Amino acid sequence: MKKIALLLYTVIVLVLAASCDRRAEYLTASGAMLGTTFQATGDVTDCTAQELYRAIMQIDAEAKASMSIFDSTSLLSRINRGETDSLDEHIIYNLRLAERFSRLSEGHYDVTVKPLVDTWGFAGHEAERTPNLDSLLQFVGYRRVHIRDGRLVKDDPRVQLDFNSIAKGYTVDLVAALMERCGAKNYLVEIGGECRCQGVSSKGIPWRIGIETPFDGNMSDGAYLTGRIRMSEGGLATSGNYRRFYRDAAGNKISHTIDPTTGRSVTSRLLSATVVADNCAEADAMATMYLSLGADKAIALSRKIPDAKVYFILDDGKDGYEIYCSPAMQEMMIPE
Repeated sequence: MKKIALLLYTVIVLVLAASCDRRAEYLTASGAMLGTTFQATGDVTDCTAQELYRAIMQIDAEAKASMSIFDSTSLLSRINRGETDSLDEHIIYNLRLAERFSRLSEGHYDVTVKPLVDTWGFAGHEAERTPNLDSLLQFVGYRRVHIRDGRLVKDDPRVQLDFNSIAKGYTVDLVAALMERCGAKNYLVEIGGECRCQGVSSKGIPWRIGIETPFDGNMSDGAYLTGRIRMSEGGLATSGNYRRFYRDAAGNKISHTIDPTTGRSVTSRLLSATVVADNCAEADAMATMYLSLGADKAIALSRKIPDAKVYFILDDGKDGYEIYCSPAMQEMMIPE
């Protein structure tokens, strides 16, 4: 019998970096950023590995100062408290991108979800025992915020933003742009499993990225691969619910992915969603969007998007998995 702990999963992206037999000098910078790990490798010509690392750390500091909900001094935190309505380029970009996917998903993806995330006990807050969802939903909704002359206008002062579903992918893109400014024509940037690449690895072949199927509580990256893909451009991100969750007093699993249309934690046989897009910010937002939609709606929506590249892992109801891989993604898969 399938254990309750196997109700929801996610996919962890494992970068399978090719190395050793180098055709060009590939530099690598790695470390910690955004509360997770990062690695950037490529044929950088205009800076040293140390200079690259320092520049990445500057991006980390800038991203946190702008969009972190964990830093009380960040611009986003001050916006959420109503202390300012000024916006910077990072928040403007992400808010406009988020609105695009909010409309596409009819509100199932929404960065005004923060009050719901807080009430369910995520983002550093203690969960409320009996959350008043009807009350909270009155000030959740992407149509309640507007950008006017570089400032944020809220229909209700209680509206709060949370870019955690997009900020990591966006930061990957910032580091990728840095790699290009440093002269790299071939590179791979990965932050906490989200990645963006261009060109080829040091072996002269497309980058190979493994898609892993973990289970609740599994913290070992790379232990269970469901497939591998070849990539030579674009961004890749995954959304799922196997690490950030808890169980309530009744034993129900409460995951960090909240459906903004209901105010409740997402429960679906869609265990994880992996997306390849033009950039990592888009892939990040879309992966969360699909997970929030659930299996049937996610598959249906992906089929409406030309050349959609998605890889969904679903619970088959028989102690196993079903895989939905779109035709465009199938072309990228490496035969096993």
